[in-house]
Amino acid sequence: MFKGFALFVSMLVLSTVSHAGGNFPMGPDVALTPGVLCERADTYRYPEHIKYCERDVSTGTKGGIFQKYDQLGFRTRTMKRQAFKIDHYIPLCAGGSNDVKNLWPQHESIYQITDKLEALICEKMAAGRLKQKDAVDLIMQAKNNLDQVREITAHVNSL
Repeated sequence: MFKGFALFVSMLVLSTVSHAGGNFPMGPDVALTPGVLCERADTYRYPEHIKYCERDVSTGTKGGIFQKYDQLGFRTRTMKRQAFKIDHYIPLCAGGSNDVKNLWPQHESIYQITDKLEALICEKMAAGRLKQKDAVDLIMQAKNNLDQVREITAHVNSL
């Protein structure tokens, strides 16, 4: 599979990407946002029949996520709200949940890097070329290692 992939997955469990002290998180904090899969499916998708949850995150929940991240030392609530989205660490299209353990405040400078990869990964899942477990691992790797997104994208394109 992906070069150094198994090593990364083990390191991911031991590390966080929090960069507290900056204005916004560069990636999800694993203590607050470890990632959660959909449990109560609205439908099932792809040849693998993964559970799919419809988007359902209240404004109050979004505000609480900003607050929790700012308690880590970020300053997201002092920045323009339009510069952020509440991101599903494991995207809904890959079987992610709307649970707060799967949500984090993602700055536009970050989602401009990762959103195209998420769409590509879900496209490969829909074509039956990528299993959910591998898709989730790749997405987590990318969101925690922005410098690897180009390499991961090339790998996913080759599937």
